[in-house]
Amino acid sequence: MNPDALRGHMDALLLSVLEREPLHGYAIIEALQERSGGALNVPTGTVYPALRRLERIGYLSSEWATVGGRKRRTYRLTETGRRRLEGERSAWREFTNVIGSVLRAETSGLT
Repeated sequence: MNPDALRGHMDALLLSVLEREPLHGYAIIEALQERSGGALNVPTGTVYPALRRLERIGYLSSEWATVGGRKRRTYRLTETGRRRLEGERSAWREFTNVIGSVLRAETSGLT
């Protein structure tokens, strides 16, 4: 998938993946790939800065845990983040409806 197509949608994707359960960074990347049927292969250099930014603005919270001797930061969606995700979903539906109406081939009036 073209990385430019993700521009502006990364926040919604990350919030959506974290809606079900808290996850550490690498598990978030794996969830994106799995839920997209392998189409999304987002680099860590894109995901981790976005997670930190979403935490700074209050959409996520995080905590450190040690799993198998390794320290991992686990991210959790906050209530503010849940509200933001619903807003993102609403905006996405509106966007896809508008773009879809433009891209659909019209049979009437075409020569």
